This record gives sequence, C-alpha cells and structure tokens, in this order.
Amino acid sequence: MFKGIVKRIVATSVVAASVFLAVVFLGIAIFHAISLMTTPLGASAITFGLFALVALIVALVFLKGESHDEEDEEDAPDGLIGKLIHIVRERPIIGAVGGLGAAFLLLRNPALAAIVASMVAERKMDQGGYAKRRRR
Repeated sequence: MFKGIVKRIVATSVVAASVFLAVVFLGIAIFHAISLMTTPLGASAITFGLFALVALIVALVFLKGESHDEEDEEDAPDGLIGKLIHIVRERPIIGAVGGLGAAFLLLRNPALAAIVASMVAERKMDQGGYAKRRRR
C-alpha cells in the first residue's frame, strides 16, 4: 500500500515537472518565433499577453460552474480544526498543497518537528492509544 502511494506521488511529480518544462519551452519557442518579426521587447510582451489570455480562458472555463451559495457557508464548522478538515474535504488539492507545505516546514525546522511529534505522542498517551497496544 505504501509503495503504491509512493509510486503515485513520484509519477505525479514527474508529470507535473514535465508539464512545467513543456510550458516553459513552449513560451521560449513562441518568443523566438515572434522575435523574428518584431523586437525582443515586443516579442516578450506578446508572449506574456498570450499566456495571460490562455490562463484567463482556462480559469473561466474551470471556474464557470462554481457558485458560492450561502448553504455551503452554513455547512462550514466553527472551529479552526473543523474549518481545515472542511477545506480538505471540499478542495483536496488545496489540502494536499497545505500538507506538503507543512511537511516542508517541519523538515526545515527539526525542533518544530520534535514539538509536533511530542504533542501527537502526548495526545496518544492521554487517549490510552499506546497502552492498549503494549503487551506485558
């Protein structure tokens, strides 16, 4: 199970990096093609405008069906943890990005990671989670 998750994460990372590089090199190719007809400054402005237009069209197409109803706002819980869980359930990509950001933060600061680990272990000890599993 863990190997399957790791394989999916690696495959997703490779695809995302490939798409990123494809878009960058498409922009470079468009820039060089346009710079044959105009100045480099004009070519960069036209390339920027083209990519901004594509981004606007993609955003309008994907966000067209979304409407912010008041019923959705009423379903949201009050507490901070409840709101985070609600956001992760409603928008899993935002949750994944937030989780990766938190993991990066914890990896960059080992002292903070130790504090979080001790809090989780303390909570487990309070709930009796470790005592039930331990055999005597």
